[in-house]
Amino acid sequence: MTYSTNWSFGCCAVFFVAAVTELRDTQAADLPDPAKVETVKLLEVPNYCEGVVFDHEGKGYISWKDTITQFTLDGKHKPWARTGAPNGHKILADGTHLVCDASHHAVLHLDAAGKMLEPASKECDGKPLRGPNDLTLDSHNGGFYFTDPGDSGRDNLIGTVHYVDPKGKTHLVAGGLAYSNGIVVSLDGKRLLVAESQKNRVLEYPIISPGKVGPMKVFADLPKNDNGRWEDNQPDGMCLDAAGNLYVAHYGMKQVQVLSPEGKLLARYNGGNRTTSNVAFGGPNMDQLFITGGLVGEEGSAGGLFRIDLKVKGLVILPAKGK
Repeated sequence: MTYSTNWSFGCCAVFFVAAVTELRDTQAADLPDPAKVETVKLLEVPNYCEGVVFDHEGKGYISWKDTITQFTLDGKHKPWARTGAPNGHKILADGTHLVCDASHHAVLHLDAAGKMLEPASKECDGKPLRGPNDLTLDSHNGGFYFTDPGDSGRDNLIGTVHYVDPKGKTHLVAGGLAYSNGIVVSLDGKRLLVAESQKNRVLEYPIISPGKVGPMKVFADLPKNDNGRWEDNQPDGMCLDAAGNLYVAHYGMKQVQVLSPEGKLLARYNGGNRTTSNVAFGGPNMDQLFITGGLVGEEGSAGGLFRIDLKVKGLVILPAKGK
C-alpha cells in the first residue's frame, strides 16, 4: 500500500479550498492587548518540546526528545509514540500523522495509533534528507511542504525547503538558508512563508505552482533580544489566524510575535517558555493559542505547554475527517 493512497490528499483539497474561501471573507482579527491576557501553563514534560498539533477529536500532541505525547485540554497527558527525534507534526483526513524526525532523516507517516508506516519522504532527487524539521499541508493542492535545515547555519547556508506532491514524490523548492525552520502557506495560497532561524527573519516566496516558487524576499525582520546574542533571537514554528496574521514562536525571546499579512509587527505575547518553539490554534472554538518550548532553555530543560485564550479565530488546516 503506497503512502499516497493512505494520505488521501487529493480528496482533502476540495475541503481546504472551501474553508480558505470562507475565511478570506472574515475581517482582520482584533488582537487583545498583550498586557491583558494571561499565558497559562497546561502541562510539563521532562524535556524541551515542540510540534504541537490537534486531531479530529480535539486531542493534542507535542514532541519531546524521542517521544510524542498526547494530551487533552485539561492537561492530562500520556506517551503516544516513540520515534527517535520527533518535531513538526500534522494530521491528515484519514487520521494518520506526518512527523518530521531528524533521527530517521525523514518525514515519518504514522497511523492513528502511532505505529510507523512507510515514510512520507526520505530522499529528494536521489539524495537522502538531512534532518526534516517542520511542515505544513498544502491546503489548495493536496501535498505538503517541509523544511530540512540539517546542520545549516549562518556560515553554512545549506538549509532547504521541499514539497511532497500527492503522488508522494519529493521536490526541492528552495535552498541556501541559514537554518530553515517553521513554514506556512499564506491564507490565499499564493505565498510560502519560511522562518530562517539564524538570520532572525521570516522569508516569503511567491508560489507559482505546487512546489514551485519565485524569487525570495524578506517578509519580516524580527525583534532582537537586548543582549545582542543571535542565539536568543530565532524564529521557530509558525501558524496563522483566520485573518491571515502570522504567529511566530520566537526561540530565546520567550515570546510569540504576531505579524500582519504584510509583515508588520502587531503584537508580542508572553510565550511562557524561554526557548519558545512552536505554536498552534486549538480548543473548542479554535481561538486558543498553544505554545511549546523549554522552560529555561533547550538542553537539560523541562518542556512546557502553555495556552493563551486569545479569542481570535485560528486558521483551520486540519482536513475534514474522511474527506
